[in-house]
Amino acid sequence: MPIDPYILLLLGTVGLAALLPARGTGADVASGASTAAIAFLFFLYGARLSTREAVEGLKHWRLHVTVLACTFVVFPLLGLAARGLEPVLLTHNLYTGLLFLTLVPSTIQSSIAFTSMARGNVPAAICAGSFSSLVGIVVTPLLAAALLGNSGGGFSADSLVKIVLQLLVPFLAGQVLRRWIGGFITRHKKVLGYVDRGSILLVVYTAFSEGMVQGIWHQVSAVRLAGLLAVEAVLLAVMLTLTWYGAKALGFHREDRIAIQFAGSKKSLASGLPMASVLFGAHASLAVLPLMLFHQMQLMVCAVIAKRRAHDPEAATTPVPPVAASRIAVGTAPRSD
Repeated sequence: MPIDPYILLLLGTVGLAALLPARGTGADVASGASTAAIAFLFFLYGARLSTREAVEGLKHWRLHVTVLACTFVVFPLLGLAARGLEPVLLTHNLYTGLLFLTLVPSTIQSSIAFTSMARGNVPAAICAGSFSSLVGIVVTPLLAAALLGNSGGGFSADSLVKIVLQLLVPFLAGQVLRRWIGGFITRHKKVLGYVDRGSILLVVYTAFSEGMVQGIWHQVSAVRLAGLLAVEAVLLAVMLTLTWYGAKALGFHREDRIAIQFAGSKKSLASGLPMASVLFGAHASLAVLPLMLFHQMQLMVCAVIAKRRAHDPEAATTPVPPVAASRIAVGTAPRSD
């Protein structure tokens, strides 16, 4: 089971923020740089997303509606059901982070990778992840406003304005400029991938620095973390089961079921971290902790499932998904999810 090296970098960043949190002028500089990094991050997301491929993907609308329903309806309902675990198993802030986790979009890169590994419908996974990210820029803040209210850092009209200015406007700008800069971004996608990840590390450092200065980490104990991991394990197991057998009940064939399972059961770290930074402010560190843990858990579990799916007897009669299509779309997707 793989340990994502990026998770190690994130944990190292958290450790740096714990030892050397940004204070005073340094905190102001880090906050400004983090705001700029988030805007640039979503500008790149918009510039990478191929509108033509998204329109082509609408032909398989039943699959995409199913994935969106799993991501933005079933997941949040399970998150709301977990409210009964507060305060016995989870603190209020950890539950808020867990609920926020259920609201963020699906992944792109890992959904494609696992779908391809399991011999599923790769083009469908590409479009499903892209649609989820696109819809999430609007839907996630609205769901946060409706379900979180004043939890955590407090969702307000000001937060909504920040979401529009820092996330939606740069994303739309990237889409508009894609016809002129799309080729450049495709040619330099590896370098820009490092920019993506570096931006997210900066966001994490700023958020956890604010949390350290505010003194909110005394609320988290080893027992609470163990409880959070247990809850997330159950959440992931339920979603993996529902997406696989629910897709079968809806009449999807094996390749589509694989795409639905991997796109519908995962959550995006790359989209969730910047959104949490905007929504929760100084409380973002606790809000993103459940997402960071869930991200690693989903990678480990889905890697095992994908390998087993690839060796299913049913897979022997299934042609390998078109690699060319996945390579084209991977160039249009965020490097980290």
